Amino acid sequence: MTTRPDTARAERRRRMHERQAVVFGLLIAALAVVGLGALAVYTGAIDAPFDRPLSSPEAVDDLADVEVPCLAEGTLPVAAGQVQVNIYNASGTDEPLGRLNRDILESRGFTILTTGNAPDVDGDGDPDAMTRTQIHFGLTSVAQAYTLAAHYENPGLVLDVREAATVDLYVGADFENVVDPELVGLSGDVPLESRPGCVPIEQITPRPLPVPATEG
Repeated sequence: MTTRPDTARAERRRRMHERQAVVFGLLIAALAVVGLGALAVYTGAIDAPFDRPLSSPEAVDDLADVEVPCLAEGTLPVAAGQVQVNIYNASGTDEPLGRLNRDILESRGFTILTTGNAPDVDGDGDPDAMTRTQIHFGLTSVAQAYTLAAHYENPGLVLDVREAATVDLYVGADFENVVDPELVGLSGDVPLESRPGCVPIEQITPRPLPVPATEG
């Protein structure tokens, strides 16, 4: 005669076997789906997700709409000592880039007038950050700006309304180092070359001057 405990044990075994069958069935189904997917990728029926090109945000060019003035024909470089430079940290960081560039340019003979932070153009209380190093100058300091630009890796050139023959260097977030002296390529008796795509200076509307920068 079958006892009640034997019946209970048999019922538990039956239920355990049923659960195992369900688990194994799900695993087999999952493996089948993965296998079919791999076969589809292998045969080219579908594209593998990891083969899709990675997308990254496009870099914003601060100077995309800024026209660079051409030099007058035969314009010669200006002696470094006659180029008066204001240097501003516009990288958006606390790194002493202003002082670093001041020391480098002074060692190359440039005359440094001031060193500070970039102007707070938007009025939020913080120095404005620029993605690209820029040189700002007026109608009387185009040659000075081009001369200074030769010491940097493709800086932006921005004509503004200043009357003084000074230039402002805004050290942007792209700054890594200045150009090696032997690669600057300037000679006092060889005319400077205008930037490709430059515009006659009389066709450019000079930009207004920013608010004064803070000392630093």
